[in-house]
Amino acid sequence: MKRNAFVLSVALAFTVLHTQAQGFHFGIKAGANLFKVDGESFDQEFKFGYNVGAFSEINFTSSWGIQPELLFNQTNYRTGTEFSSVYSGGVSNYQGKLNYLSIPVLLSFRPIPLLSILVGPQFGILLNKDEHLTDNAGQAFKSGDFSLVGGAQLNLASIKVGARYVVGLNNINDLPNQNTWKNEGWQLYAGFRLF
Repeated sequence: MKRNAFVLSVALAFTVLHTQAQGFHFGIKAGANLFKVDGESFDQEFKFGYNVGAFSEINFTSSWGIQPELLFNQTNYRTGTEFSSVYSGGVSNYQGKLNYLSIPVLLSFRPIPLLSILVGPQFGILLNKDEHLTDNAGQAFKSGDFSLVGGAQLNLASIKVGARYVVGLNNINDLPNQNTWKNEGWQLYAGFRLF
């Protein structure tokens, strides 16, 4: 029994050391979102929101790796002045927000140590349900979002500063019609690598 525990401990230590040698890092980040809901009869101005969360860097080589993250993302939006005529019972000029738990899994390419190019999918889980967008529908937005993310990040020792663009790939409209709504916008952020 003690021998098995010792072998397991040695194997775990070897795995951790091997992962560290390849380059595993963990950090925290926060920033601003400039997002909109792109769809019929929505105000097309980008609105400020915020993002906050954690990231990890798993480097396979000095140039390639992945950067998975866990973020709280906020999208603020406003319905247009004609929203009530497009959607029966809809509320025009309504200002609302969508709060997502977002999980981007980004491929990282570092042409030089100072710069990372990031691209990949982002999965979002809607944390709040907006019930005030229409009078006759309980839920206006679907509970999930799938997006494509692309951007660049400066690596200044333990400090990370970046910008990325997020484009929604699926329809987040949960009303009984065929109009398509998608999240879209910019993220600006700063992060700090803890280890």
